Amino acid sequence: MPAFSLEPEQTTWCAELRTLAAERLKPLAEKGEPGRVNRPLVAALGDLGLLARLFDAGALELCLLRESLARTCTEAETALALQGLGGHPVAAFGTPAQRDRWLPEVAAGRAVAAFALSEPGAGSDAAALTLDAVPDGRGGWHLHGEKRWISNAPEADFATVFARTTPGAGARGITAFLVPADRPGLGGEPLDMLAPHALGTLTFDGVPVGPEDLLGEPDQGFRVAMNTLNLFRPSVGAFAVGMAQAALDAALAHTAARPAFGGVLADLQAVSHRIADMATRTEAARLLVYAAATAYDTGDPDVPRRSAMAKLLATETAQYVVDAAVQLHGAAALQRGHLLEHLYREVRAPRIYEGATEVQRTIIAKELYASRRRDHGDGAPGAAPRHATAPRTEEVPSA
Repeated sequence: MPAFSLEPEQTTWCAELRTLAAERLKPLAEKGEPGRVNRPLVAALGDLGLLARLFDAGALELCLLRESLARTCTEAETALALQGLGGHPVAAFGTPAQRDRWLPEVAAGRAVAAFALSEPGAGSDAAALTLDAVPDGRGGWHLHGEKRWISNAPEADFATVFARTTPGAGARGITAFLVPADRPGLGGEPLDMLAPHALGTLTFDGVPVGPEDLLGEPDQGFRVAMNTLNLFRPSVGAFAVGMAQAALDAALAHTAARPAFGGVLADLQAVSHRIADMATRTEAARLLVYAAATAYDTGDPDVPRRSAMAKLLATETAQYVVDAAVQLHGAAALQRGHLLEHLYREVRAPRIYEGATEVQRTIIAKELYASRRRDHGDGAPGAAPRHATAPRTEEVPSA
């Protein structure tokens, strides 16, 4: 089992990040317009050197960064994570020219990135995407179709876009492209979603792309997507843990001081036991996130299962803890502007994006049965049947 207790310098760094978020980032976040890219906030993340760390950090450092920011300023956490999602494919698979052009801008917060995988008919089943890349007869392609529920769309300066270059080939016929926002035929519109950050559509009406826009090799784009999601999936759990801890902190402070029935709320066993349950679940989720991140950093082949477990438990736990904190606060927690009202809106989406809870359960089960088959052979008594129609593990994670 990997060790996942933090070193003293890591604990100190997390505390420093929380202070930085409170003093430097939260004031900028509060000035942002809901549903729009907060460019001053992104620029501040760049000025503080936090965006540059995205492209050098291991999974555990990324988790600590996201958890710490989320505990104090979810808007800063989300802005940072979206820069990482959109920029990581360029850092990992881009050409020297692409990296030289875009990574300094992303790291400085001057260019906003997007990760365009999901479509109206291909959310959790990302291998079923249909954005069509039609050969132009000169070695390039024209993109036709739509991406939907894309963070930072349509305001991003460029997007990592996944399109189908080989029809009927499933995950093996997808190619990744770097598409700047000024390409002819590229459009989009914002979506009015239950989220404070920008979400929208990207529409492709014959958008031209060429070999110089490829991220990786043709028909190997799903590898680009999975490489990115495998790194970021545990840190979605870290984001959730940060929100759960913020809600727990608020509930602890409130129940310790709120007068009730001749004492305070904390004197009621039903309340104190609920707090104990919230704290235990939050800590369990945190440890599973750290274990998954450590597994990624050490090259453990069991990363898909561990990452899926971490995201599953952490996001479901955060939903429970935030809801419980609202219940303990009462009606005041539902007033616009209250921390818990904000968290109540924020906490729902992570159970869906980058692979919904149900998708994570599918991955976990498939990895467990695959491990049993490796250990005992396909014909072992009690081994799970291999259904021909079931998607392979590498074909189910999504944006």
